[in-house]
Amino acid sequence: MQRVRCLQIFIIALACCFIACSKKPAVQPAQKFDPETSFTTANELLEKKEYEKARASFLEVKNRDQTRKFAPLAQLKIADSYVKEEEPELAVAEYRKFLDAYPDHQYASYAQYQIAMVYFDQIESPERGYGGAAKSLEEFEKLKKMFPRNPYKEAVDLKIEKCRNTIAEYEYLVGKFYYKKGSYQAALGRFDGLLKKYPGYQGASDVLYYTAMSYKNLGNAERALEYLSLFIERYPSHKLVKDAQKEIASLSRK
Repeated sequence: MQRVRCLQIFIIALACCFIACSKKPAVQPAQKFDPETSFTTANELLEKKEYEKARASFLEVKNRDQTRKFAPLAQLKIADSYVKEEEPELAVAEYRKFLDAYPDHQYASYAQYQIAMVYFDQIESPERGYGGAAKSLEEFEKLKKMFPRNPYKEAVDLKIEKCRNTIAEYEYLVGKFYYKKGSYQAALGRFDGLLKKYPGYQGASDVLYYTAMSYKNLGNAERALEYLSLFIERYPSHKLVKDAQKEIASLSRK
């Protein structure tokens, strides 16, 4: 009887164990991805200058946003984060990705403007800023062509003027360097190109004067007189006018 009783207890215990083991934990329903909340969180990280975390969050939004409303904005923010982190080339690459993926987006003109501004911000001086000015000018011109109704028109025109002046000033400095070395033909190449490409250059008076002097030093009195006369006509109050008048008198006697 005792053995039967023990057997019954064993069977009951075994059954309980089997039932307990067969129970599976409740499966939690997958949480739906909320692109707006994730985008807001990523923005907060960006404001805190936690750039890598912010980019990871923006990338997730870009990849998982089924509404496609926040994905383009996330791509822009990735580019913006590189600007804030002072990584210009990476920023430009990300803005170009945006333009390739969303060429007709309402913020496409912003992306193109930012590319131009990345290069514009590299302009420090004529000696060091030539490359930035040249690239910036190219990108601003592209902005005007691609997005003629862009909201940055007035600012862009002023920045284009600065780019052109920076490039022209660089050309003038190179020309002046050749002039001082006595390489007058090389100097003329710079001065002549400058006057044709950048007629509104703020230092055009000096360019005219040294163009005339380059011709004089090359023995071309006729061209020298032509440019000296033009210099005096256009800039009668310039500090070099008296020198120009003396040069005209000297060349005219020959």
